[in-house]
Amino acid sequence: MLQLWYSTAMRRLGVWFCMLFCATGAFSGQPTYTDASECAACHPVIAKTYEQTGMGRSFHRVTGDHAPDGSYYHEASDRYYAVVRRGAELFLRRWQQEANGLEFNIEEKRIDYVLGSGNHARSYVSRASDGRLLALPLARYAEGGGKWAMAPGYDRPDQADFRREIGFDCMFCHNGYPEMENGAARFGKPARFRGRIPEGIDCQRCHGPGSSHAEAARRGAGRDRLRAEIVNPARLNHARQLEVCLQCHLESTSRRLPYAVRRYQRDAFSYRPGEPLGDYMLHLDLAPEAGRAETFEVVNAGYQFLKSACYRKSGEQLTCTTCHNPHDVDRGEAARTRIASICQGCHENVRHRTPVTDGCTGCHMPKRRTDDAVHVVMTEHLIRRTPLPGDLLAPKREVHEAGEHTHLGRVVPLYPRKLSKLDELYLAAAQIRESANLREGIPRLQKALEKFRPKEAPFYFELAEALRNVGKHRDAVRYYEQAMERDPNFPSAARGLGSALHAAGDHNRAIAILEKAAELDSESVETWNVLGSAYDAGGKPEKAMAAWRRAMQVNPETPEAHLNLGVALSRWGNRQASATAFREAIRLRPDFAAAHNNLAVVLEQLGEEAKAARHFKLAIELDAAYAGARYNYGLYLARRKRWAEARAQLEDALRLQPAVEVRTALEMVKKLEDQFTR
Repeated sequence: MLQLWYSTAMRRLGVWFCMLFCATGAFSGQPTYTDASECAACHPVIAKTYEQTGMGRSFHRVTGDHAPDGSYYHEASDRYYAVVRRGAELFLRRWQQEANGLEFNIEEKRIDYVLGSGNHARSYVSRASDGRLLALPLARYAEGGGKWAMAPGYDRPDQADFRREIGFDCMFCHNGYPEMENGAARFGKPARFRGRIPEGIDCQRCHGPGSSHAEAARRGAGRDRLRAEIVNPARLNHARQLEVCLQCHLESTSRRLPYAVRRYQRDAFSYRPGEPLGDYMLHLDLAPEAGRAETFEVVNAGYQFLKSACYRKSGEQLTCTTCHNPHDVDRGEAARTRIASICQGCHENVRHRTPVTDGCTGCHMPKRRTDDAVHVVMTEHLIRRTPLPGDLLAPKREVHEAGEHTHLGRVVPLYPRKLSKLDELYLAAAQIRESANLREGIPRLQKALEKFRPKEAPFYFELAEALRNVGKHRDAVRYYEQAMERDPNFPSAARGLGSALHAAGDHNRAIAILEKAAELDSESVETWNVLGSAYDAGGKPEKAMAAWRRAMQVNPETPEAHLNLGVALSRWGNRQASATAFREAIRLRPDFAAAHNNLAVVLEQLGEEAKAARHFKLAIELDAAYAGARYNYGLYLARRKRWAEARAQLEDALRLQPAVEVRTALEMVKKLEDQFTR
């Protein structure tokens, strides 16, 4: 028999309680989330041990101990970083450096929070004045006694620097429940955290909202009433108990794949322990024919566990709490002894041929370096019969989503296994998320919409977004309109409709729709940016300028708004102001190839030829497929009678973008080259 943490009898009792009080909502009023300190008043021992677990230390305000002094040079993006202290506050400073030591492109962000317990790593978070949480590019890793390196996903030339926003889905699993207005975390809403942000995953992640339970305790309610007002996972059936863990531990991959689709009517923080996880979201996986080699990632524990022979051969009775005490963490010899005794509950006759120094898990659940966070070592949960060969801790390089490492193909359901007919809509929508399977996904979702005619606007919106992303703007308009028919106050749909109309050349109608989108969400930088472009294309330069400046007012650190403003200023003849706008875009985003290209054009016009050449070269280095930069640099070289170099750039530009003006320029340069070198 498996040596479970909780008895079968208690679990059966829990099913009854959950059916009576969870599913029917028969609480004394609707329970809400409360301050976790109330839990500690009645459960001091559990609260104290839980605070020392990884979950309990998952998210906190930063202190000096969390971010020790240090600096780091990231060669791939040619940027330096350092932790800077000013009184009690910590900042992450970024700069680039000339050969003579001169610093430029300097930017700083205050470090407000640390994300991660430090068992493996700590990442850092800055909270903007508008409620955005920004992931910072530098992380502190426990490996080797502690070291600085780029956070996962940042070890690349085009890394996101200070611009990566932390979404609701990330915070759902990395912290407790923030204070939110009703509906603020629904599909399509921008992730803004304006209220109180708790520190650490608290008791209510697994036990559900605790206000009614705490109130019953204050009233001196009896044991049965107290139990009825809270979810105890130990009293749930096996599936519901396991799902308490799987709500956060069932990512199939952290790479480009919609690993899950949350149901559109659900807020990001609306899952309640005890309800079927499938009522909240569908988890997804790569199709078997995808051919991607087996990977081991930070998020894979639950995913691997469900695939393990131990789980399947237990009749799916094995759960995470069979081995893990969620309230405390054993370490060292005590942990190895306890886990070995659990394994022997099913494998009592197994005898090792060689001495075992690290328990059963040393061979069957080894420590491995993860593929996505390459400075992190974690425990594999596939529970292999035969140990893996090779050095599982050998250093790795971060793999980026490009070429053979990008999944483009069918996405299939992972969990739950039984789906309803209407889930075909979600599966079809999943095919086009993150451009995973556009070729098959777009017609599949079109057919599903025709078949089911759902009332939920996001289905139509997702199809419209996919069509716009593949350049089918007129087709996208139709589905954006259907989304807005179902939800006239859907700001993302209004913005998408306006963007599609603008791209299709219908600037006047685009302006009217985008103005409505700006009314629905006045803090959308993307809306103000595209509205400015629509104004500009519609011959309304003053309004365009005002829209771009509004985008900068909403978020002064939006490089795209500075780029758009610079392009307009250049076209209107204000070259100095244009150059200032382009330089600011580059300061905010040093790898912004378009800003380097446009700055180079303006610098040449201002007579700063050497600087212009430098920025043309940077634009091409940053984006080798940037036809516009090669074209402009080719003309720059031709004006200096450097014919061979000019011809080479224009030939590359023509290969990348067969435009008439490029072909004409190339033919002219060839004639001049022949004339002057004859």
